[in-house]
Amino acid sequence: MSFRTQRARLDTSAGPVRRAVQYAFYDWTREMPRSKRLLTWAGILLQGYAIYAGFSRSLIWPVIWPEGPSLYFIALLLYLAGNGVMNSMLTSEFVRKTQLESDQIAARQIQQTLQPGKLEELPAYDIDTFYKPFREVGGDYFDVIGLPGSRTLFAVADVSGKGMPAALLAANIQALVRSIAHVERDPLALARQINEHLSRYTPSDRFATAVFVVLSRESGELTYVNARHNSPIVFGSGSVNFLEATGVPLGLFNGAKYDSRTAVVRPGGALLLFTDGLTDSISEENGDASLRSALAGDPATTMSRLKSLVDPKFNEDDVTILLVHRTEATA
Repeated sequence: MSFRTQRARLDTSAGPVRRAVQYAFYDWTREMPRSKRLLTWAGILLQGYAIYAGFSRSLIWPVIWPEGPSLYFIALLLYLAGNGVMNSMLTSEFVRKTQLESDQIAARQIQQTLQPGKLEELPAYDIDTFYKPFREVGGDYFDVIGLPGSRTLFAVADVSGKGMPAALLAANIQALVRSIAHVERDPLALARQINEHLSRYTPSDRFATAVFVVLSRESGELTYVNARHNSPIVFGSGSVNFLEATGVPLGLFNGAKYDSRTAVVRPGGALLLFTDGLTDSISEENGDASLRSALAGDPATTMSRLKSLVDPKFNEDDVTILLVHRTEATA
């Protein structure tokens, strides 16, 4: 069950008074800094106290004080003071969020330039990609890099967390992959070096699952390292082979051990790499069966079937899909 569904049930089960208090004091102030949130609450309480004083005709009920028109004048001043405090905090928050939104839009534009645009055409292979960030910027990364010797590197990573911190780490991984791949063309050496860098220079609570696959285009042989990422799938002719994890996520442990393994994409077969945003967005309870069903049928429409699995009601993460279809044997 998704967090959003659990939250909806919690809100429904709460009584009307509790929901009203939660909305007034939390729902629309929860993203404020603590100091601004407290001042906003003080403004709300001051306005409520002024209204209460007007109805009870006293500032210190049950004692009637002060008497006469001065009470209503003081209550009006208190209400205006509370309203001024609340409005100033809301205006400050609006300015902060406007600046943050402009920064996110700029970051989104930069991140789009980091993702591969026009993919290199590979003889006897069709490549199709789909990327949908959950927020303005996402923590997923994918890449397709040509290597010497008729080989191609496919990389997919999913950074822990969401938003700007995840996007920054994803950009860091992208830079590392591109700088290392042309020197260390072995996915095992690539995974080891990236893990060493991340474990040294990133916070301990930040890590990334990733998979690096090197395809020998002439033979269809795959050499891969799976750093606890969603298992890529090699499928075709009724067979389905999952490329299981061969090590821990990147950035968790300095000196972590990884293994490389091999598989083969035969003519007519395909390789699917994806992040957990895809599987978590499948509405059916048996997501594995739905995913397998989407892989059956005409390879030309496999991507459209996979994208149709993404249910907006369940989508709470970035979704990345990289599909490589081998159309025929190379000469």
